[in-house]
Amino acid sequence: MKKEGELDFRKVRTYSIRERPSKVSREDVIRPLSATLRVSELIDRLPNILAARDFKEIIAAVVAARRGGRPVIFALGAHVIKVGLGPLLIDLMERGVITSLALNGAGIVHDFELALVGQTSEDVAAELEDGTFGMAEETALFLNGAVSTGAQKGVGIGEAVGRLIAEGDFPYRGSSLLAAGIRLGLPITVHVALGTDIIHMHPSADGEAIGKGGLIDFQRFTQGISGLERGVYFNIGSAVLLPEVFLKALTVARNLGATVRDFTVVNMDFIQHYRPLTNVVRRPTQKFGKGYSLTGHHEIMLPLLAAGILAAMEK
Repeated sequence: MKKEGELDFRKVRTYSIRERPSKVSREDVIRPLSATLRVSELIDRLPNILAARDFKEIIAAVVAARRGGRPVIFALGAHVIKVGLGPLLIDLMERGVITSLALNGAGIVHDFELALVGQTSEDVAAELEDGTFGMAEETALFLNGAVSTGAQKGVGIGEAVGRLIAEGDFPYRGSSLLAAGIRLGLPITVHVALGTDIIHMHPSADGEAIGKGGLIDFQRFTQGISGLERGVYFNIGSAVLLPEVFLKALTVARNLGATVRDFTVVNMDFIQHYRPLTNVVRRPTQKFGKGYSLTGHHEIMLPLLAAGILAAMEK
């Protein structure tokens, strides 16, 4: 017997499920796979739900941008190079998918070392104990020298280091993103904060040259961002520096009258951080454009993305 004040569940209002709007339809779910599927068929069969739907839309945005002659800019944290994705990115540059690259300061360290000796990424924890971390002589001498020479010639860090590798005695220059940029005539800019990179610890570091070269590259990067309309911008693996650089470049471009509204931005990382989400994905697209976030390890996600783009461009 119902007591006074108790809810009467017999009076709960219901409706037919056929009348209810639903977020998932049977047309959206995955179709069974087979061992002989082509990449394009695999991606087509992914569910049209959440990140899988975003993944397809990002591929479509890249393909539309390149078919329309619009830019696709990749901004990379150094980890992308460290996990062995340089050859993949060079291939995308050669195929005309990537139109320009932006790196942080650590990116030129790993790119240079791979080109010179075919290996990179020291054991920081072990070498920090005795003060030898970051003290590789050739890395600092070559890179700081290139930055200083470039600044004297009015050249940014990306071009200066790219020419060093492309024109020097580097046995593995074919693996260098910077050298590929020189060979293909594609802009590669480098954005640094003083004290963040190992080459800044060496006596060969010239703060004036680093600052001048970095400013030249910021201005060159901003020029690229001013033409981003109907293009695609990727921030991959940079949690702080490159998202801040992108936000400032976008501001300058709009301040100087460039129309940068209808564009796509994508943040890719294995953890979603505040600045990429805020300064790349959300703020720049709050009124215009489209922003996406893909979460996953670079060494898995980037090859899948590249395969999807290449498959879609063949259709």
